[in-house]
Amino acid sequence: MKRYWEIDALRGLMLVLMTVTHLPTRLTDPLGQPFGFVSAAEGFVLLSAFVAGLVYSRIGYVRGVDSMRQAFWRRVLKVYLCQAAILLFLFTVIAALGLHIDQPAVKNLVSYYLAEPRDGFLFGLLLVYEPALLDILPMYIFFMLMSPWVLAFAMRHGWALVMAVSATVWALAQFGLSEWIYGLAVHYLHIPVPFHEMGAFNSYAWQFLWFAGLCIGASRNLPDARPMRFPAWLWVPALAIAVYGFWWRHHGINGQAPFGGDVELNLLFDKWQLGPLRLVNLVALGILAVRFGPWFMRKIPRLHWLEAMGSASLPVFCAHLVAVLLVLAFYGDSQTARPWWGDGLLLLAVFAGMYAVARFARGADDAAAGGRRADRTCAGLKAFRAGQAQVPSQERASVPGPEPGSPPQRLPAAGQR
Repeated sequence: MKRYWEIDALRGLMLVLMTVTHLPTRLTDPLGQPFGFVSAAEGFVLLSAFVAGLVYSRIGYVRGVDSMRQAFWRRVLKVYLCQAAILLFLFTVIAALGLHIDQPAVKNLVSYYLAEPRDGFLFGLLLVYEPALLDILPMYIFFMLMSPWVLAFAMRHGWALVMAVSATVWALAQFGLSEWIYGLAVHYLHIPVPFHEMGAFNSYAWQFLWFAGLCIGASRNLPDARPMRFPAWLWVPALAIAVYGFWWRHHGINGQAPFGGDVELNLLFDKWQLGPLRLVNLVALGILAVRFGPWFMRKIPRLHWLEAMGSASLPVFCAHLVAVLLVLAFYGDSQTARPWWGDGLLLLAVFAGMYAVARFARGADDAAAGGRRADRTCAGLKAFRAGQAQVPSQERASVPGPEPGSPPQRLPAAGQR
């Protein structure tokens, strides 16, 4: 399939913003949620779901649902192995460094593992125990496991019922669905992991964002798919909401907490619950991105380094986590542990490492793709030769050829072919 470099560039931008947010520097707060009360995590999940819907629905239409499921399983296995590797890195290298240096940031990060190492290790690999910063990939894995069944159903029956159920689950998540299911799991399965150690993201709320992106991506492969266009009566209010959200975020006295210390009102914009006003802000930004994004992309030079990181989003995301964990182990979580120039050098070094990982991953993918093409070519030649070998000798003898002693035949000139 054709790669959309604009999507790769946007995913690369989301990775950059997540890195700036997770690294403890003086830029963490100013660049956290830079476009309003929406973070890079929402953009990354939505774009990943869009690409998944675009790619895997195409596989389903062309090769069948079974091939689509197998493609999903292969991707899930790859993501799970990345999560397991980062967990092992956290439980060994980072935990040892934190204990040796006596780093409070690391001790807080792996407090449950240090208290219950056996349960922490086992339930970490089972994706139940999710330390902070390592809770995005498990959510991604859960969504990918559900996606082939949901996508197959939607390809046959449409997306209306799927999105209605997804919206209902999101609404229930705002009123404690996750806590209720956790209580049942503790009662019947005796899960020892505390609720607050099971990841900050409420998956029952965030699944709505994933399936919305999956729906939009899959709809691009429908025979009657039309370019997404928004009339003025829609994008003008979206612009007003986005501008007001941007102003409120950066010029309000409360910073990233829209209502200051009012916990109940802040839940309307809550990131982990994917609050309703947060969704409104996200939809407004999405409408503007679709309406003005192509025009904007034509006006600026192509940012190939962002494209490279976006096209290798999984290894680059893992590289950013490794960098953040190492910084936490050596410097802690203080945003003022270094001078301004130190923060600049740190960010430059981390971004250079992420770009190097992206280039290496793309080179490996290109080499693997070349190997697969060569294998298919060799297989085709072998099949052709096998077919030639099976032609009966009488048929081969009947093929006209030059008479003995006749001059060699010449190929016709280019103009005579």
